[in-house]
Amino acid sequence: MNDARKEVRGINTSYPWPSIIRLSNFITLPYKKVVLTRKNILRRDLYKCAYCGRSDLPLTIDHIIPKSKGGADSWENLVCACTMCNNRKGDRTPTEAQMNLLIRPFKPSHIMFIKNVVGKLDENWKPYLYLS
Repeated sequence: MNDARKEVRGINTSYPWPSIIRLSNFITLPYKKVVLTRKNILRRDLYKCAYCGRSDLPLTIDHIIPKSKGGADSWENLVCACTMCNNRKGDRTPTEAQMNLLIRPFKPSHIMFIKNVVGKLDENWKPYLYLS
């Protein structure tokens, strides 16, 4: 169905389909963090290897500082890596393996994932997503 013809119908009236719905009352709920999962790391890194930048090879998750050297399971220590780069790096740091990171790992916000799911953001949404 075309968005131009969509409408919200009540008993006696109908309204055009809204792009945004603004709440007049908001009940505060505990803030939910983006969960650290393999899938979310792949999304954050845009499904590209952090070492070579390729996306056409099978991807794994790599610890920048290996767990054997005290590396943690955290947003800042995990990146996508193709199997070739991950095997080449092995149980070493990128410096020891003489491999440079093309991206700087970071803890993503929920806004980033909204943009990835929606694709192109409607300009009308920006003030409500703190992107203006």
